[in-house]
Amino acid sequence: MNKMLTTVFALAVASVTAFSSTVHAQEVKADVNAKVAMCIGCHGIDRYQATFPEVYKVPRIAGQGEKYIAAALTAYKKGDRKHPTMRGIADSLSEQDIAEISAYYAQLGRVEGATLPDKPSREPNAQVAALLNKGACVSCHGANFAKPIDPSYPKIAGQYSDYLYVALKSYQVNNPVMGRNNAVMGGVAKQFSHAELKALASYVSTLDGDLKTVPESRFR
Repeated sequence: MNKMLTTVFALAVASVTAFSSTVHAQEVKADVNAKVAMCIGCHGIDRYQATFPEVYKVPRIAGQGEKYIAAALTAYKKGDRKHPTMRGIADSLSEQDIAEISAYYAQLGRVEGATLPDKPSREPNAQVAALLNKGACVSCHGANFAKPIDPSYPKIAGQYSDYLYVALKSYQVNNPVMGRNNAVMGGVAKQFSHAELKALASYVSTLDGDLKTVPESRFR
């Protein structure tokens, strides 16, 4: 009799634990969904265009590195990146919010078992090869531009070319309403003319990478 009561009690505890875990997981998912709701209006629409500081497609962030997304949001929050819309959004986020949003987008659209080559999917022409060598781009972003040597650096292979161009130019300026304050990228970007930055951005955008836009609904 005692053995039967022990078994029944154990089953009851297991059922309650499983139910509590399910409820908690649902609450966590709902909380993350609420936090990314402000991101969907731009990053959840394929080829959506921003208009400041010029017209360009907002970056693909699904599949981007988790630590890079966190670093970028933190830079907007601190003011090292000056884009007014992103600064306003980042200001409203706690460290926990940033961590959860970063983890969400890092895994969004991920295909299990998918791999990328260790070298670019297409070779650059002589001009672009010289520019890549001058900027030592592979030393941070990896030989295929999709496997950065540090997780806080971005994957850039397959990113929109117009976004890459605007981002690179932003490292050349630093004023109260636009620009990015990063010593390494500032030093790299300032070596190039706008035409050269555009050539670099155009090439990198054609490469195979993990980045994508996953269409999402505001009403989930």
